[in-house]
Amino acid sequence: MDFDLKQLGTAIKAIAEEKNLSEEVVQEVVEQALAAAYRRDYGDREQEVRVTMNLNNGDVDAFITKTIADKVEDEFLEISLKDAGVMRKNAKVGETIEVHQKVSSFGRVAAQTAKQVILQRLREAEREIVMAEYEDKIGTVINGIVGRVEGNIVRMELGKAQAIMPRSEQIQSERYYPGQRLKVYLKDVERGFRGPQLVVSRGCQEFIEWLFRAEVPEMESGAVQIKAIAREAGVRSKIAVTSTVQGVDPVGTFVGGHGTRVNAVVSEVGEQEKIDIVIWNEDTKTFISNALSPTKVNKVNLDENIRKAVVAVDEDQLSIAIGKSGQNVRLASKLTGYDIDIIADRADEPAPEAVVESAKPVQKLKKKEQLESSLLEAIEEHGE
Repeated sequence: MDFDLKQLGTAIKAIAEEKNLSEEVVQEVVEQALAAAYRRDYGDREQEVRVTMNLNNGDVDAFITKTIADKVEDEFLEISLKDAGVMRKNAKVGETIEVHQKVSSFGRVAAQTAKQVILQRLREAEREIVMAEYEDKIGTVINGIVGRVEGNIVRMELGKAQAIMPRSEQIQSERYYPGQRLKVYLKDVERGFRGPQLVVSRGCQEFIEWLFRAEVPEMESGAVQIKAIAREAGVRSKIAVTSTVQGVDPVGTFVGGHGTRVNAVVSEVGEQEKIDIVIWNEDTKTFISNALSPTKVNKVNLDENIRKAVVAVDEDQLSIAIGKSGQNVRLASKLTGYDIDIIADRADEPAPEAVVESAKPVQKLKKKEQLESSLLEAIEEHGE
């Protein structure tokens, strides 16, 4: 006998422990494989076969579904009314019935088929368990280890699963190397040819929010909230916060005593990334002014229809409002959801009318000089 059925019960228990699967799952996989082996050795590929196995003694029973017929034309798929009547009283033609068959052994080819099916189904079962486990963790921060770096893609080990961190999800200033331990945000779990493929991120805004959640217990109680985040990973982030409890300073709560809370977040994402924490306000003009911090804003004009804002600042505030390479205004736009234009407030400059009026005394002066010159010429002539 090429397939020792008596040892399968022990093997199932060992496999379940090794693969971290339940015995029920492994037993179901084995029974499906034995059903395939039975069809190959004793039956037909078209047969509907169910197999059960006793884990204690290794006994295998096959149950073949057959159609009750007046005249049997295919013994693999059909059974006579007379034979069916022995198993079931009042059996009728056209009905189906399960025929019980004891199985003691399988041939070499069938045994090999069963082994292949078992290995394949066990891999599938493992993948399904991993899928279920990590699908529940989507939207959370988990720990991982960098396995290898392939071009712009970082491949990571997350316990039982593999993950990738694409270039777009990385912190641009970071350098990754094998064996590096990192916190990552689980964005998605995809089904791949070789099993579940996890997509993780350190560059997304959700990662920043989760880091603050770990440092600010007041978020859990709802005393303070993050209303919006705009981020350019590794360079700068803007976070709009608010308080639901009177007397609680939201900015101070997120910054922490001596900056301990915000510094803990910065230490995780890198010292290069500056984090601005501003107060969210339901008044759009106020919110936009806050979002442009540390700029001193003079005036905000809104066009609600196209969600555009024109912000006037003093000339010496222009570079601060715009930021390096337009970063400050760009992040403020993302944070508020408004397209923001920055203009210089030139209210202190003289109006064009004033310039015209100031030109009149000059014209009078020129006329006076011309008159004096004429008088001087007349005196000289008279003197001669």
